[in-house]
Amino acid sequence: MAVVGAGWAGLAAAVAATRSGHRVTVMEASRALGGRARSLAVQGPDGSAATLDNGQHIMIGAYLETLALMRQVGVDPTDVLLRLPLTLRLPDGNGIALPDLPPPLDALVGIARARGWGWRDKMALLRTATAWQLAGFQCGSAVSVADLCARITPRVMAQLIEPLCVSALNTPASRASGQVFLRVLRDSLFGRGDGAWRGSNLLLPRVDLGRVFPGAAARWLREHGGEVLLGQRVQAIVSAQAGWAVDGRPFDRLVLACPPWDAARLVAATGLAPDWVSCAQTLTYEAITTVYTAGPYRLSLPMLSLHSGPDAPAQFVFDRGQLGGPAGVLAFVVSASSIERDVLQAHVLAQAVALGWTDLKPLQTVVEKRATFACTPGLERPAMRVAPGLLACGDYVQGPYPSTLEGAVRAALAAAAELGTPGAMAPT
Repeated sequence: MAVVGAGWAGLAAAVAATRSGHRVTVMEASRALGGRARSLAVQGPDGSAATLDNGQHIMIGAYLETLALMRQVGVDPTDVLLRLPLTLRLPDGNGIALPDLPPPLDALVGIARARGWGWRDKMALLRTATAWQLAGFQCGSAVSVADLCARITPRVMAQLIEPLCVSALNTPASRASGQVFLRVLRDSLFGRGDGAWRGSNLLLPRVDLGRVFPGAAARWLREHGGEVLLGQRVQAIVSAQAGWAVDGRPFDRLVLACPPWDAARLVAATGLAPDWVSCAQTLTYEAITTVYTAGPYRLSLPMLSLHSGPDAPAQFVFDRGQLGGPAGVLAFVVSASSIERDVLQAHVLAQAVALGWTDLKPLQTVVEKRATFACTPGLERPAMRVAPGLLACGDYVQGPYPSTLEGAVRAALAAAAELGTPGAMAPT
């Protein structure tokens, strides 16, 4: 069987299919593993070669399938991820930090101890969160996150809801799906965590993303008889009696784990599944920009929230020196970014100066223009099944989660399960 795409979804599908007995060939257009969560070679502050990432990712303890898959390919999550209780502190120390207690006690204590919040802020959040829980973390498909939070105070919106929403859905609260947001809150705040980790724990990579999963997955696949071919952009897929031909090479089954626009291109050329193609083509996207800077600074925590606005676009800043990277390198993250790269970088540097970080120099600015799909209310996402013997997987296919690594992995595992065992009838 073949998998097109060596991002997290493609590699996860390939590993799961291999474990089911398939002999898998993975084809990747670029020469790097990991897709939209990959390592990036840069010049460090001292001029030497360094490895960062194409964007700063946050995982959480509720990423059960992702963490299990990492272990399957030989990566111990405790070696590569830094665990922190859910903490959204501003540089001045205000904000919320959950204690390391079982839910819901951690949330109750965290809200009660939140710095810089008045009693009206705390009570409004508690009342609203209680209403969400009583409703089973369900709402109408047309409801936005802003609608859900109409009774929450502006301070709590700015310091908690907006950062959570933009980090999980990469879509501003005013146009983000309330339904998906509640599902994420339910699974993170009240769901099962991984081992001793709480579901809400933040897991910050302390090695480059290539070492968190993609590199180990590719090695595992090769050790188990699979092929991982880089620099091989698939030009055409053709339905055949015994399965599918990928650029003329025959396979019994095919999984498209490439971005939705590439999957739509390949499927459209076959003349099959026009409705699937149309659905994939209607997705819209949000950008994420990461501005790496170098300077003589160490943050009070590995990650801080930031006050953001039109002239202060970054919502978070990460201290890469505390996460296994070069000392003095800060990563400013702008989710749902929409302005031109150089202008955005200038705004971020000005935002840093306003915070007292006056001696920062830009190191690298990375823009992922189509980092995630826009997770809007009522969004219709493409199905996993495309045609007989042809499946699609990735964070964008139908599923309960937004465009996250866990969403990509879960979609991949579902596709691998649908494939069945070698020799069984291909999925219809």
